[in-house]
Amino acid sequence: MLEHGGRLRRAADRYGIPLSDWLDLSTGINPNGWPVPAIPAACWRRLPEEDDNLVAAARAYYRNDSLLPVAGSQAAIQTLPLLRPACRVGVLRPAYAEHAASWQKAGHQLRIIDADSLDRQLDRLDVLILINPNNPTGTLWPPQQLLDWHARLNRRGGWLIVDEAFIDGMPAYSLSDRPARPGLIVLRSIGKFFGLAGIRCGFVLAEQGLLLRLAELLGPWTISHPGRYVAALALMDTEWQRLTYPALSQQSHRLAALLTEAGWPPRGGCHLFQWLQTADATEIHELLAEQGILTRLFDTPASLRFGLPGTEADWRRLATALSHPAISRPQKTADAAVGSPV
Repeated sequence: MLEHGGRLRRAADRYGIPLSDWLDLSTGINPNGWPVPAIPAACWRRLPEEDDNLVAAARAYYRNDSLLPVAGSQAAIQTLPLLRPACRVGVLRPAYAEHAASWQKAGHQLRIIDADSLDRQLDRLDVLILINPNNPTGTLWPPQQLLDWHARLNRRGGWLIVDEAFIDGMPAYSLSDRPARPGLIVLRSIGKFFGLAGIRCGFVLAEQGLLLRLAELLGPWTISHPGRYVAALALMDTEWQRLTYPALSQQSHRLAALLTEAGWPPRGGCHLFQWLQTADATEIHELLAEQGILTRLFDTPASLRFGLPGTEADWRRLATALSHPAISRPQKTADAAVGSPV
């Protein structure tokens, strides 16, 4: 299985620090997520029901009627490759690695491409997978560029898959509200922005024919009844969403400034994380972990992703850790550009 953020128990064992003493910045999940109310006892005794409030709430939130609830976008990532015969699939690197792994496992020909050459290589692909904004670099593609690429792919029966796991709060960049069209597949998740990763709920937005095929493969009861109940309430809470959008943006700018002050300006980011590319990534990761702060380490390229601290005490703790003489290097702040969270 691939490496992911959030492996806190393993870190606690490795560094000999109790689980409760860690500051986990490795996941990119909103640390101050939607406040889950008490769940009615009946939720725990009932099987999931498709005619509850979830689909209606999702249709209103994403402004699209053609969608399918799934057990987190991960369920769709693993299943979509089974809906096409072997073909040429383009993925970026670095990016969320489960996309590439799932298509390769299903027997497709994987082509690793970089963002700068994407347009030139598009005609050699049958499927293009993009994460918008990209995880972990924060690269953001405007909708018209994505639609142009989709049109080129669709003329040959190809697909454009856009994973929008981190796009909440940036509706101007989302394709979720666009009418369903052949070959355009958008993945959404409430795990990141809403801070509800534990209920494993996401959505696939695509034409109905593809959704029916996907639903047939996934089978019934993909999301638990309590999960559906919580997800629907969160999607309907427009006031919490309105207040959370600017708060996350402000916190992301604060994180970028904090890293820059320590001499490590981020290369990119979004409203839920900042991305630091440096040959010293492993050393910084280790030094922070020794202080009970977990970041997400990437090998190719050597880099770190920092999620948002959740409390003022967490912010002070991170600032103190970054000021450690072995980490701080304020005299070298000019060697990288600060990330630009939207």
